[in-house]
Amino acid sequence: MKTVLITGSNGFVGRNLTASLAQRKDVKITGFDVDDDQATLSTLVAEADFIFHLAGVNRPQNVEEFTSGNTGLTQTIASLLQSQGKTTPLLISSSTQAAQDNPYGISKRAAENAVFAYGRQSGAMVYVYRLPNVFGKWCRPNYNSAVATFCNNIATDLPIQINDPNVTMNLVYIDDVVNSFIAALDGRAAVQDDFCQVQPVHTIKLGEIATLIRSFKASREDRSIPDMADPFTKKLYSTYLSYLPVDHFSYPLLMNVNERGSFTEFIKTPDRGQVSVNISKPNITKGDHWHHTKNEKFLVVSGQGMIRFRKVGGEEIIEYQVSGEKLEVVDIPTGYTHNISNTGESDLVTVMWCNELFDPDKPDTFFESVELSHE
Repeated sequence: MKTVLITGSNGFVGRNLTASLAQRKDVKITGFDVDDDQATLSTLVAEADFIFHLAGVNRPQNVEEFTSGNTGLTQTIASLLQSQGKTTPLLISSSTQAAQDNPYGISKRAAENAVFAYGRQSGAMVYVYRLPNVFGKWCRPNYNSAVATFCNNIATDLPIQINDPNVTMNLVYIDDVVNSFIAALDGRAAVQDDFCQVQPVHTIKLGEIATLIRSFKASREDRSIPDMADPFTKKLYSTYLSYLPVDHFSYPLLMNVNERGSFTEFIKTPDRGQVSVNISKPNITKGDHWHHTKNEKFLVVSGQGMIRFRKVGGEEIIEYQVSGEKLEVVDIPTGYTHNISNTGESDLVTVMWCNELFDPDKPDTFFESVELSHE
């Protein structure tokens, strides 16, 4: 079993890394954070088989804290390893700002150099990540992440400030960062020009991020689902959900109710159609219509019922008995008039998928009874 030390273990990246490594049975995790006794660091370093050095300072009260919190702590860890005669692999989370000559960038670059020097002198494996903006769950809002701030404030109906919507952001998702870190632990780091890589890097304008997050909030009203085929949108939506207030996880749907039961739209998508929930009272039959191109799938999840079909122009009636006790999907082919009847004593609950959104101008729905009139 490997003993893994994570500095900055209570921070955004540290918490996510700890949660992922905790699922492994071959790893023992120790942590060190800003409030811990500095005297314990020497023992933790000595016991570690791999060190994730994630601790750092990016919002200090005075500029000197950049040097002590970024450069100084890294140099301390490297010195402890060398004085103990260790060749422990060391991974550091740096920043793309390390290429800049501002106080923060200078302190991060000096920390990188301390890690590289430890690697050269000891022969140990070292992994230096110059991370761009990282986003994902558990990131602190109103601190140093626009994504976290936007997600939190929009989810809680607070204002956001965008000075320049055309600013281009380069972002990596927390799960991709953690997966890359764990790959380094397992000896599979992706290295290019001395620096380890996290892929993919998502490039998007700040204003577009805000627009997307606002659309996530609006999706509860219009019952839409974001474009999950787009990797960035999928990750951003997951991030947004993590900032929902704890008393706002649920939201109501508009139920169209009458004496026959109810019909409620659940999810609507532009390219995958929509999902609805239909409830029929006992002895009620709904439907008796057919479609040219529109098609549906019915799934009865509670109650007893019968779905009947008749090909338009034909006379044969086809019957499918359905029940919540045996979940079966029934396809509704085009060109067949169809209905669904509640044959039980309780409500018949049916989940219905349709391949397209309802368009009142082109409903593609033609009413015709399944039962033939013999008058």
